[in-house]
Amino acid sequence: MAVVHIPAPLRSLTGGETDVVVPGATLAEVVEALEERFPGLKSRLTEGDRIRPGMAVFVGGVQTPFHLSTRVPADAEIYFAPAISGG
Repeated sequence: MAVVHIPAPLRSLTGGETDVVVPGATLAEVVEALEERFPGLKSRLTEGDRIRPGMAVFVGGVQTPFHLSTRVPADAEIYFAPAISGG
């Protein structure tokens, strides 16, 4: 199962949990598993069939495409990272 690292701005939806273990062979399945455990999280991570604009996803330390069909290895570490802008 994948280990999903929850970014600080979303931890209020996970009861403060920082790392969550969920099943899923694709990002879509991982997001659905997260939504099942933590209702409301999916809408903060996705928009339609893509990762929400302003959110980056790293699977195994590599930034992935924004499509939810992206394959996820069984032992993957997944990071959802809100975009940071500077000025």
